[in-house]
Amino acid sequence: MPPEPPRPVEPDESSLSHQGVLAASISNAVVGALSRTTGRGPTKAKTTLGENGVFVVLQDTLTRGERNLAEAGEGRAVLDLRRKWQMVMRSDVSREIEELTGRKVIGYHSQIVFDPVRAFEIFVLAPDR
Repeated sequence: MPPEPPRPVEPDESSLSHQGVLAASISNAVVGALSRTTGRGPTKAKTTLGENGVFVVLQDTLTRGERNLAEAGEGRAVLDLRRKWQMVMRSDVSREIEELTGRKVIGYHSQIVFDPVRAFEIFVLAPDR
């Protein structure tokens, strides 16, 4: 008879609640950083924690000016502006993620798409030792 496949390890309840609190804290930190940088923060954020990364999906994130540009077919201008804002907020938001996770951020990327409008903040963490 072939051996049974390994069963997934179920995290205990305290681990799950810690992950939920951490994810919510990261969402709040990213929303706050965007609000401080752009003058307006997203209205929805969901953080997913990975082994060596943090992935934040943001909704309703465009400023009024960005929405006007996008609707006028100037999405490229919005992307260019967002890249500049990414450079401005990179060190502060990375420091916040490091404080929350206890791990060094070794990579940061921000991206926005227009159909549907979503923004993504991606943080690569140094391996946990």
